[in-house]
Amino acid sequence: MKRDPFLWVGCLLYAALFTGLGALKYAVHRNLVDFGIFTQTAASAFGCFCNPIEGSHWAFHFSPILYAGGLALGVVRSPLTLVALQAVAGALVAPPIYALALRGGSDVATARLAAVVVWLYPPLAGLIFGDVHENGFAPAAVAWMLYAFDAGRLAWTFVLALVVLTVKEDQAFFLAFAGALAAWRFRGTLRGRVALGIVVCSVVVLIAFFGLIQPSAQSLANPGWQPQRFYAWTTADLGGLAQGVLARFGFLLLVFVPLLFLPLRSPMIWLAAAPLAEVLFSRMPTTYTLGTHYTGAWLGYVLVAFAFGLRGLAQRRARTMLGVCAALCVLELAVADPLHPGMNLRAVQPRDAALDAFLTTLPGDAALATQEEAYTHLALSDPAATLLPEASERATDACFILIDRDFPDSARLREYGATARRLVREGRYVTAARRGGIELYASSSASAEPARTGQPSSARTMRWGAAHGAQRATCSR
Repeated sequence: MKRDPFLWVGCLLYAALFTGLGALKYAVHRNLVDFGIFTQTAASAFGCFCNPIEGSHWAFHFSPILYAGGLALGVVRSPLTLVALQAVAGALVAPPIYALALRGGSDVATARLAAVVVWLYPPLAGLIFGDVHENGFAPAAVAWMLYAFDAGRLAWTFVLALVVLTVKEDQAFFLAFAGALAAWRFRGTLRGRVALGIVVCSVVVLIAFFGLIQPSAQSLANPGWQPQRFYAWTTADLGGLAQGVLARFGFLLLVFVPLLFLPLRSPMIWLAAAPLAEVLFSRMPTTYTLGTHYTGAWLGYVLVAFAFGLRGLAQRRARTMLGVCAALCVLELAVADPLHPGMNLRAVQPRDAALDAFLTTLPGDAALATQEEAYTHLALSDPAATLLPEASERATDACFILIDRDFPDSARLREYGATARRLVREGRYVTAARRGGIELYASSSASAEPARTGQPSSARTMRWGAAHGAQRATCSR
């Protein structure tokens, strides 16, 4: 593996491709809410580890892996830094699959084909092209950990298991399950004891997060653990279960057909049982839709089972099957592409440049509520930037509201645009600036209210508000 330039050049090209695609997606304002949330959280990793939408991120997820993003942003402060990190994480899924194929008796040509299948695998492409998310780092961490275990590198297995545990709290459930299986399978051996140690660490993480960290963070942020909504089944949900079963079956076909069901040849597929159950038992189709970050929960386990599924096959047959896998991956990308290039990739338009130019005129600490297109581009520079409310009946206490009617398909603009106009008619917000379809409104009473942080308005924001005609709205939250 170390000496094969094909593998590492392939990783470099994959990372460069998805960094470039991510940069174009960002340039045309096609990132969604999570991009802004995770950018703000990573940027504040060594501070509040928070964002204005969730409050403390600890109230929602156990994701210390985002500190790595914070370190990277400290070196290169650009939103594309996180895009590049996720692209590198996607590329690095292939080497452990390549190495597992070699360990199973495959020759180099066959191992290379296995790596190519990984790079072409549509679920991985959809995950990496999606908004930056902690789940984007899970497949590589899981695959490297299981490779180290198979290779007998037990110290590295334990270290990599700890990395997996930093991704998200659900990985602690998955590792506890996988570790218990391995501890039983290798009972009485050093491998079995390492697996048992991983189970213990996973249980400690679960107890620490759900028993200490999350309750403490929730007292300062939003109540309730939001992921619970995926499993809050109702009678109405059960009424549409037949259609849901078909959708779940279709999801499984999209997962396994490009791999020619090779993962099912190996008992290692049992390691994917818990993460696949997590997404399939949800009442919301978001979790079992390719192109979302939920793919990261199960993908590493399935691809490792795919590598084990090659074992025992004759070299010629294995290469033939991998060639078919590659062709099926290309076919799925053609007919059911989780990247949705027609929607997410286009030429930069004047409206993109106009919005970016306007955003550069805003102060870096303005408590501003806006739609996705602007929020994702303000997230790194303005920690107080947030989204317009989801529901039209909800009030907003933002000092400023910014909407861009040149992006009429914006979900938040459709949901809150009429309410914003009503707030202006009622005199609660006044026009501060207007440029083409961009409209900036300032609160007519915000300056009389204390900032959430208890800090006074910054001089920069006050000067900016005066320069743009904001009437008394010169707060910074």
